[in-house]
Amino acid sequence: MNRVLVDTGPLVAIVSWEDQYHEICTAVLRELRGPLLSGWPGLTEVAWLLRRYPRVIQQLLNSSGNGFLSLLPLTSEDAKAIGAMMLKSENIRPQLADARLVYLAEREKIDAVFTLDQRDFLSTSVGRKRPFRIIPELE
Repeated sequence: MNRVLVDTGPLVAIVSWEDQYHEICTAVLRELRGPLLSGWPGLTEVAWLLRRYPRVIQQLLNSSGNGFLSLLPLTSEDAKAIGAMMLKSENIRPQLADARLVYLAEREKIDAVFTLDQRDFLSTSVGRKRPFRIIPELE
């Protein structure tokens, strides 16, 4: 599996030794090839959650483009499409960071999502031609 979108939770867990999912997420990371794929909304969410640890945020930003994390571009047109998708799915009240992952999955034809928030991504699989492959499989 070469192309995997990463949600906020695993990024926080990977860089935070204290996170309850740190070991699981770092083990998954060791098994994946290629960089994790994300976008600025997810990175902004990680920075907010880790705001008390500016050095960790700096390390994460520096890791972009070095084989660990690659930020996929989002244009103004993409923002409009994400907004329309969020409006269409307002019954499940998607967060911007999650909506951008669903949008990027469709745009880039990626089925694998590295997330700890499996419920949200299982519910957004409805109506997709291909269901998401959720990594890791949590109980």
